[in-house]
Amino acid sequence: MPRDIPVGNGDLLITFDRLYRVRDVYFPCVGLHNHTDGHVQRFGVWSDGEFAWIEDPGWVRQLRYSPDSLVTEVRLTHDRLGLELTCRDGVDCNDPVYFRRISVRDLTGRTRDVRVFFHFDPSIRGSSVGDTANYDPSTNSIVIYKDDTYLLLSAADEHKVGIDHWAIGTKRLGGAEGTWRDAEDGVLGRNAISQGSVDCTIGLSLPVEAGAEAHATMWMAAGSTYEVVESLHRKVVEASAERLLARTEAYWRMWARKEPLDTSPLPTPLRQLFTRSLLIIRTQIDNRGAILAANDSDVTAFGGDHYSYCWMRDGALVAQALIMAGHGELSRNFFRFSAGVIEKEGFFLHKYAPTGRLASSWHPWIVAGEKVLPIQEDETALVVWALRRHFETYRDVEFIKSLYEPLVVRPAEWMLRYRDHAGLPLPSWDLWEERRGVHTFTVASVIGGLRAAAAFARDFGEFDRAARYAEEAERMKAALKRHFWNRERQRFARMATPLEDGNYRLDMTADSANYSLFAFGAFDARDPMVESEMRALRERLWIKTDIGGCARYERDYFHQVEREKVDQVPGNPWIICTLWHAQHAIARALSLGELSQALPYMEWAAARAFESGVLAEQFHPYTGQPIGVSPLTWSHATFVMVVLEYLAKLQALTRGTSRGSRAEVETEMSGLT
Repeated sequence: MPRDIPVGNGDLLITFDRLYRVRDVYFPCVGLHNHTDGHVQRFGVWSDGEFAWIEDPGWVRQLRYSPDSLVTEVRLTHDRLGLELTCRDGVDCNDPVYFRRISVRDLTGRTRDVRVFFHFDPSIRGSSVGDTANYDPSTNSIVIYKDDTYLLLSAADEHKVGIDHWAIGTKRLGGAEGTWRDAEDGVLGRNAISQGSVDCTIGLSLPVEAGAEAHATMWMAAGSTYEVVESLHRKVVEASAERLLARTEAYWRMWARKEPLDTSPLPTPLRQLFTRSLLIIRTQIDNRGAILAANDSDVTAFGGDHYSYCWMRDGALVAQALIMAGHGELSRNFFRFSAGVIEKEGFFLHKYAPTGRLASSWHPWIVAGEKVLPIQEDETALVVWALRRHFETYRDVEFIKSLYEPLVVRPAEWMLRYRDHAGLPLPSWDLWEERRGVHTFTVASVIGGLRAAAAFARDFGEFDRAARYAEEAERMKAALKRHFWNRERQRFARMATPLEDGNYRLDMTADSANYSLFAFGAFDARDPMVESEMRALRERLWIKTDIGGCARYERDYFHQVEREKVDQVPGNPWIICTLWHAQHAIARALSLGELSQALPYMEWAAARAFESGVLAEQFHPYTGQPIGVSPLTWSHATFVMVVLEYLAKLQALTRGTSRGSRAEVETEMSGLT
């Protein structure tokens, strides 16, 4: 089930499913460890002998955020219970403390005995083996712990601090479902401790006057020792949970509005999704620099693994969105992380855990009996390319000085070594991590990376090195045109496989990844070959149903829905692939009319967002339901980039139009690229 309304602060991340159930609790890093292992954490209400968990079909749910903030504004109504709940969730902007403030309103016109229950099903560090849950009389809370991870669950209402009800027991052992079942009669058993496969439920009594409201706040503090979580608990009690949650809401609103960006030319849904995308991106970034692809543990049921890793390609492209949006402190952290994980030879491996350790991989180190590098070369090239974008924006010379050797020189020298007789990159894995060869996306990104390295070398006074990087980038561009362009079909191949005679076997499958031809500066967006390629991608990969959108490539098998009418539905529509056409429309625009061609793609993406603003990876081509992980950080980052590119081009065209000179417009645009 897709994740919705994530809240976090870079150390603690909480994700919810679409029924408003907490599913993932990551600490001390975003993406590591998941202390629920994706299991359902229940939330329920008892009133006057009636009970309903949040998954009960009687609930009407509105899962939203408070405007321009990372504090939720969830409204829940249940006619049978005669109650309306307003819940505000957030992770403190400074400390690893999660809050949920609940307002309960009577809808029946009579005084009510209401009790709210929170169920927690822990798997500390991803496993329930050896967990302990105990009632702590010193704080009137439940403490769950194992090794160096402690979680303290407590609550307060308008009159007191501490929980009114609790139950501690076992789950998924000997037929035991868990303590959540104990809550359904409104009374919990108060068992003091349990170990092993444990769970717990805490509750608060909230008398509600007829037609009135009552309030309470639950919190969970995370730390490495009991002393740490007890100190956090005292801090919450002394400062008041409500004040800390209000401070957090204000902080995120300030964060989201830090740059004086005028988005007024955009339709309201696009303006709202732009700000929401920036905030959601932030929830997926670890404070130590790693940019996580997604944190949705349900995907493990599909492939036995998750997306809670840092792919350097995804990270570089998300960093570019952050750079454009003015969040240079986050891009700096990412590049510091990059310098810490790059191999001494100058390349990146497949993906990394947020700690910087090498993550799981399916790229082999041997193919057909020969040793190979298990890499996607575009990941290395795009970090260099994005670093240049960062430097051109912020000109932070002191920061770049220490990164010049590890993130510019070594990668550039390695990219020059890792080439064949034609000057093209040697085989590596593609953008989609599915096939090994020489890919258009890889070649285009390496050209962009080498040009970025050449610009850095010129800045550092190494003119011979700069000339070599620039010359070899041009040689590679010529080889790309010579070997990948199919004159008969007027398209580029997506991949070339080297043959023993020195030639290449071309794979002419239409692939959205070929947007890279203009995206990283290899070719101009108005180059006739690029225009022909992008036109073919729209024609061949557009989903010809009421849903629309653009597929990754022809006959895409990943989460494949349509297996017969592949000419109509070549794959599932993806946010990023659809928005790449918007990027092309923007990059090539020489008039306001041409620029307007980008808007339908942007509006398509906004229409796919959940009520909360969350964007998934891909969608069902017939129903429009989300498929794959959500939120996908890359989806949100691409939307942010498209909006900022659109606004920058709009400004340049408007200035140029007011001066009435086409040459001046083109000069403005050359500066943008």
